[in-house]
Amino acid sequence: MREIRSKMPIALPMLLCSVVLSLPFSPETLAADAERGRRLFKVCAPCHSIDSDTNKTGPHLKGLFARPAGSVTDFRYSKAMSEAGAAGLIWDEAALAEFLSSPKTKVPNTSMRFWGMWFQSEIDDLIAYLKANP
Repeated sequence: MREIRSKMPIALPMLLCSVVLSLPFSPETLAADAERGRRLFKVCAPCHSIDSDTNKTGPHLKGLFARPAGSVTDFRYSKAMSEAGAAGLIWDEAALAEFLSSPKTKVPNTSMRFWGMWFQSEIDDLIAYLKANP
């Protein structure tokens, strides 16, 4: 009986771990939430428009994907953002995710007054919203 009890604390976590690992994860389970991204965008909305080509404090984000950084013609970008675009920075999901995580790391000396998002799930949700509103 003692032998069984001594193995029980190890056996139970191993059993639980194997059950969790065997659960099916569908793409829908892991998919980004564009509705949550819409709510997150409210923090961005004072500076960026998404549904028109009107610039605010920041450039509009309409047609953002596949656009070179610093390329909205009627917006005055920081030198750093203009140079990043000239050097080949194109806004795709990966580049935007890096920028949203830490703008000053992705584009040093950018004038954007945003420290970045902490959670990858929030970045993914915001990107899903931006993609749903091209």
